[in-house]
Amino acid sequence: MALISIIPDFYPTGDTRLLARAEELKPTLHHTIREPMGAFKLKERYSKEKNDIVLHQLPHITMGKGENICLDFGEHQVGYVTLDLTYSGSHPDAPAFLKLKFAENFRELSENSLEYSGWLSRSWIQEEYVHVDVLPARVTLPRRYAFRYLKITMMDTSPKYKLLVKHAECMTETAAELEKIAEPDTGDEKLNRIYSVSLKTLADCMQEVFEDGPKRDRRLWVGDFRLQALTNYVSFKNYDLVKRCLYLFGGSRFPDGRVSACLFTKPTVEADDTYLMDYSLMYVVALEEYLQETGDEEALNDLYDIAMQQVEYALRQCEAGDVVNEQAVKDTFIDWGDELEKTACSQGVLIFALRYARRLARRRNDWSQANWLLQRQDALRKAAYERFWDEEKGCFVSNGQISIASQIWMVLADVAEPEKAAQAMRKTLEEMDEPAMQTPYLHHYYVMALLRAGLRDEAIAHLKNYWGGMLDVGADTFWECWDGKDPDRSPYGGSVVNSYCHAWSCTPAYIMDRVLFPHS
Repeated sequence: MALISIIPDFYPTGDTRLLARAEELKPTLHHTIREPMGAFKLKERYSKEKNDIVLHQLPHITMGKGENICLDFGEHQVGYVTLDLTYSGSHPDAPAFLKLKFAENFRELSENSLEYSGWLSRSWIQEEYVHVDVLPARVTLPRRYAFRYLKITMMDTSPKYKLLVKHAECMTETAAELEKIAEPDTGDEKLNRIYSVSLKTLADCMQEVFEDGPKRDRRLWVGDFRLQALTNYVSFKNYDLVKRCLYLFGGSRFPDGRVSACLFTKPTVEADDTYLMDYSLMYVVALEEYLQETGDEEALNDLYDIAMQQVEYALRQCEAGDVVNEQAVKDTFIDWGDELEKTACSQGVLIFALRYARRLARRRNDWSQANWLLQRQDALRKAAYERFWDEEKGCFVSNGQISIASQIWMVLADVAEPEKAAQAMRKTLEEMDEPAMQTPYLHHYYVMALLRAGLRDEAIAHLKNYWGGMLDVGADTFWECWDGKDPDRSPYGGSVVNSYCHAWSCTPAYIMDRVLFPHS
């Protein structure tokens, strides 16, 4: 089961000034009309076998009761669908009853949503039942969908007529202008493809905010947002959208000032009642990174105190021995998986965030705060080394568990000297299998930790193996979770609700552009 928070009578604070500024920064959304690139029929309703249709024949192919037509739009789309429908045979004497199933990848077409029994709401499954009373008809669906494939199934009709799909289109929607981005040239064909798909993933998640996924949850999550902002800086450079999201998080928070893990923006802006310590600390990191890019004094002055509140709250969760307490660990995400012991990870994220908090304090000329943060950072780093480094094993051990995640965050926090950091990361390549990393979110930080430890070749190999592995099975945007050993893995109890275009998987372009192949 995942981290779920339900706080009765939760009333987040609202800063009208910050929210008004965020509203001023709302982006212009760009629209393009996309039409299907191919079509086919599934041999059975939930079959994985298909018969291709020559696309220009589509307007002449009829559908009777129980039959289906699948439209392939060629790549992932986010937008609004319109269908032009007509009929052949006698005048329709009953409505056409259709089921429309939108799928981000091919495997979803064969999944029966009635068999899903996971803990996440099935209302996220992109299926619609539509009655069309009068034919011919133009049907424009009111909801926004994220998909590549659209399966149209004739649930019922009359024997007197059959349905024809004369035309279909999707009006896409995004705050990004992907067509203005130059093709990458890393010198490696697979890395070039990974780079392009990473930007496509980001573009489809850039809406009125940086959404975590356009299929699900369509929300602004701090952890995803920080990674999206990084990739945005090397591509679309939509600084106003980053600033808008920073102000939204600042504008609606927990009553005690904590930044929520995610926000709702409609009908009004409202912080969710979920707090994740590592995510709130990523707000501090994201603010400093935004200021590195822009030098925006207004944002620094407006958001500095909010950022420091996140650090000070987290520091209060440390025990006398300068190690995070049980509640802090409980409030930390890191990755999906109940089996992961997160104490070392939580400590590492806090130390990592203090590095950025100190930079913010220096930027604000708040020297007493900067000096205090340095003292706390040194104390936490020393405590982490004494608590978690195992000289005999040559790696970090978190309450008896050796995990890749612990090595990642101890290395990114610079807890060990470079030689020992490299030793710990080499062990992840050779000996550590369980608990396995579940998401591209943690895999991003794994690559960054490899690079921090000086293992550049290993970092490139992991990019090609992990993100390239998704490409090898047909991804045209990167996914929420991926395990090449278990392609059906889902943190929700069923892959039918998995997101196959997810923000926290968009960072390969950033890693390549800023770290692996920086511009001269």
